[in-house]
Amino acid sequence: MAAPTPAFRHRTALIVSAVTALAFPLGTASEAGAAPRPDESALRAELTRLNRKVDQLIKDYAARRESLREAERAERAARTELDEAEREYAEAAAQVASIVRLRYQSGTDDLPSMLFGPAVSGAVVMEQLTAEQTAQTQAFARSRDLQKQASDRATQLTARIEREAEGVEDRRREAEKVIRDIEERLDRLVPAGSGRRADGSWAPQLPGGQENITDRTRIMLDAVKSRFDLPYQVGCYRSGGGGEHPLGRACDFMMSTGGTTPSPENTRLGDAIAAWAVKNKDRLGVKYVIWRQRINMGSGWRAMSDRGGVTANHYDHPHISMY
Repeated sequence: MAAPTPAFRHRTALIVSAVTALAFPLGTASEAGAAPRPDESALRAELTRLNRKVDQLIKDYAARRESLREAERAERAARTELDEAEREYAEAAAQVASIVRLRYQSGTDDLPSMLFGPAVSGAVVMEQLTAEQTAQTQAFARSRDLQKQASDRATQLTARIEREAEGVEDRRREAEKVIRDIEERLDRLVPAGSGRRADGSWAPQLPGGQENITDRTRIMLDAVKSRFDLPYQVGCYRSGGGGEHPLGRACDFMMSTGGTTPSPENTRLGDAIAAWAVKNKDRLGVKYVIWRQRINMGSGWRAMSDRGGVTANHYDHPHISMY
């Protein structure tokens, strides 16, 4: 397994796909490196500091999102309860209207005369209904006030968290600006491949060393290991098959094992490695890159034919071939 190193592109993919927010100010691009021409170690130290902040910010953002969901749930519950209370009040109001009609039909609005009049039983029923209606009306008033307060508080909380999220989005963009600046400076430090002729072509090289790869391939391999946290072993030389592997001029950077589809996180890492290799193609001496059943020889990605499996179609590893 490759030795862990600061994972610039890996972290960038995590920040942009999964995390979308930051919770406290970060330095500007000009503050990312104080020295006019910082060396690689200074840039990576700055990147490590930024990654630690980002890790905490991802947790903070997740907590904010959960708070927002809770506030939205509380707001919906309060509004549902308020709607239910209003429905019950409407039913009670209908009962009041019914009592009024009964009193009007009985020819008296005086409750005592109704109680001691000839239709005592009807009067008693109406009195009971009146008492129940009074209790319901009072209960509704209290319930309505409490639920309205709860609804207002939930609405205010939701609005506050949404405003905070907008501020967090601004900080995310600020952090991404810092990351892009570090990326550009690190790319200027990518080593040049060996064996380049004056006309820009690449001289043939023999494989050698313990890994049995060319010097140009070794420079590329070391640069990838320095730039990314690689989750699994890298396969370069192999004796069988065609292509550049038997010539010591290609490496496979595995994103999963056993021929399985990589996790979304490792797929993003593979995307980052492939894009980085294409971007630095001319500097390193990259001949072509294969990743996810596509090939890029410097003029853009194009689809490849189906070779019959996850590994054969390069869905579990970016393949980088060198001149």
